[in-house]
Amino acid sequence: MRNLLITGGAGNIGRKLRRELGARFARIRILDAVAPASLAANEEAVLADIGDIAAVEQAMTDMDAVVHMAGVVREAPFEAILQTNIVGTWNVYEAARRQGARRVVFGSSNHAVGFYPRHERIDETALPRPDGRYGLSKCWGEAVGALYADKYGIRSMHLRIGNAADLPGNARSLKLWISARDLAQLCLIGLEHPDIHNTIVYGVSDNAGGWYDNAVAHGLGYRPQDHAEDYTAEAMTGEAKLTHEPPALYFQGGGFCSIEYAGIPLPPPAPGA
Repeated sequence: MRNLLITGGAGNIGRKLRRELGARFARIRILDAVAPASLAANEEAVLADIGDIAAVEQAMTDMDAVVHMAGVVREAPFEAILQTNIVGTWNVYEAARRQGARRVVFGSSNHAVGFYPRHERIDETALPRPDGRYGLSKCWGEAVGALYADKYGIRSMHLRIGNAADLPGNARSLKLWISARDLAQLCLIGLEHPDIHNTIVYGVSDNAGGWYDNAVAHGLGYRPQDHAEDYTAEAMTGEAKLTHEPPALYFQGGGFCSIEYAGIPLPPPAPGA
């Protein structure tokens, strides 16, 4: 595999993956609506809206695989989510089919399952419980990947990414943080491992007391190098700045669950949650 398309390559995760993966590919093409600040010798940029199927198909030309990280990365009105996260993800898969790219690594999210309580440890078989429109769009992306794997033979790994900040910034992120090098390792597994079909894993480092059973990732050879608890002091400094509402403390999705929440009254969070 020599040529890789990275959607959202000018964004936070995209920049980190380019840094970590750059030497592994002859060509890296960046598809983003924003121009990258700089380009390496083996990089090229395509400025386009991911909602434009013609532009996405052109960017996919001659690519062997795609790491799809473009999208609205926060809760937002449905109209914003629709064009970028839903139509855009469909466009990526359809362009891959048309142009012969055989692998997709999809940047899904913990928010696809954000309404599981913090005291419940879940794995990749957990049914979707999105905590908002953003999380719902990630459920959609995983379902699109299933369709294209089964019908068209395009292999996908869906990374339910926890928190990909440079360092964990609060108590919740200590449970689901992932470092850049661990995320890049997962992407390479998704791009290269022969047993990938339509595979869901959790994008987390080796964090103490995490909420996710990531046995599938470990079975594929994932060996995370980093640990969120090494940055506990920094995280708890950020914790003091948060406003804690009951849904944010009770559910794994945190603050996303509190937005517009009008559900059942919640019990206090479990100790250590």
